[in-house]
Amino acid sequence: MEKNAKIYVAGHRGMVGSAIVRELQRQGYGNLLTAPHAELDLTRQEAVEQFFSAEKPEYVFLAAAKVGGIMANAGALADFMYENMTMEMNVIHAAWKNGCKRLEFLGSSCIYPRLAPQPMPESCLLTGALEETNEAYALAKISGLKYCEYLNRQYGTDYLSVMPTNLYGPNDNYHPEHSHVLPALIRRFHEAKETNASEVVCWGDGSPLREFLYVDDLAELCVFLMNQYHGNETVNAGTGKEITIKALAELVAQIVGYKGKIAWDTSKPNGTPRKLLDVSKAAALGWRYKTELADGIRKAYEDFLSRGTRNG
Repeated sequence: MEKNAKIYVAGHRGMVGSAIVRELQRQGYGNLLTAPHAELDLTRQEAVEQFFSAEKPEYVFLAAAKVGGIMANAGALADFMYENMTMEMNVIHAAWKNGCKRLEFLGSSCIYPRLAPQPMPESCLLTGALEETNEAYALAKISGLKYCEYLNRQYGTDYLSVMPTNLYGPNDNYHPEHSHVLPALIRRFHEAKETNASEVVCWGDGSPLREFLYVDDLAELCVFLMNQYHGNETVNAGTGKEITIKALAELVAQIVGYKGKIAWDTSKPNGTPRKLLDVSKAAALGWRYKTELADGIRKAYEDFLSRGTRNG
């Protein structure tokens, strides 16, 4: 990407989009295009097409998404599918229609089968059933990935898709019902510490294994791939390391300073038993994550404390 190229970051106020904006600015890209939801509703096709026709961005990072944890997904399956699929199709189609040089689509590791081989290579997509608790979101993300692939094959575009593992970091969502597991634990243990609660109850039995990537590391990879990677295959983004939810809860409690008991509600779902990405493709391209989990959680907790409001 040329330093003065017009670059549109869709979803710039979210955790991923804001990290991509920070990384682009750090690397000296000054012609960044953003549009808040109040000005541009990405679910409205006509509005998106008018925006692209007027602005003609040369590069697009598609980080806009409706996201949430198990509870949020399970309670709004139709909403998650409709909003994500509509946003993706509108932006990708408008980018193609208006001659965008390159587009990078941000997905999620939940696109892979629930019982995929571990670690999960990009090639295991569509080889088995999805995890039911986030199937609607996964189907939407698979559709965005496939649309980019089909445009490349049919029209010779150079669009790429990146599938990150579980993300966390600055500007995360700490809503008590709609957040993902790590920010939810940060909030829960912080509030328990503040109220001197004797016990914190977590969902499931703590056995699932999860991988976590600090969002600024993902942003660095996203810019790196936009500049260096040309191919019609998805690229996984992760650390190659995993931790049980039980060990994660204990680590978050330690960093936050909560000293009470951690209990487990086994009547609640665990979700996918294991979700480790095969990151050998990104490694072969010369990229590796930088932020270790404990250091990243400390930074995330500092961000949580600094923000005052906690997204509900």
